Amino acid sequence: MADRDASSWVVDTLRADDHEAWSQLHRGYLDFYEVTDPDRVSPIIWSWLNDPDHELEGLVVRAAPGADPVGMAHFRPFVRPLAAATACFLDDLYVAPAARGTGAVDALLAALQEVSRQRGWSQVRWITRESNARARSTYDRLARQTDLVTYELPV
Repeated sequence: MADRDASSWVVDTLRADDHEAWSQLHRGYLDFYEVTDPDRVSPIIWSWLNDPDHELEGLVVRAAPGADPVGMAHFRPFVRPLAAATACFLDDLYVAPAARGTGAVDALLAALQEVSRQRGWSQVRWITRESNARARSTYDRLARQTDLVTYELPV
């Protein structure tokens, strides 16, 4: 794929006919994060994304209108009690290897900023692996890294 800037990409909502392309992207994402049961996880996520009553939403990035997606973003609102605000939490962000470095991620993040502006959300927040150097170089260019440390408490 040739180098492109963010403005040359088309970002829109996930459609039912994106299932096959989304599945491949989602599998790449799950493989990166070493998810051991993708055959269980993917159908659940797809059903959430297609349930208008579920809080999880999806955006995809395409090279042209109607083209198969080459990247995806899953997001949802979250409350920020310290700011008395609602914000956007970006749960999953993935772009196919062939489309990396082309502006596709920039386009997805710009679209999430716009969705957040339209909904009155105060920011877009996400986490990534410390070792995810390539993605972090983009994130460092577009966003501010916080000093928050993430913990998980098993239940």
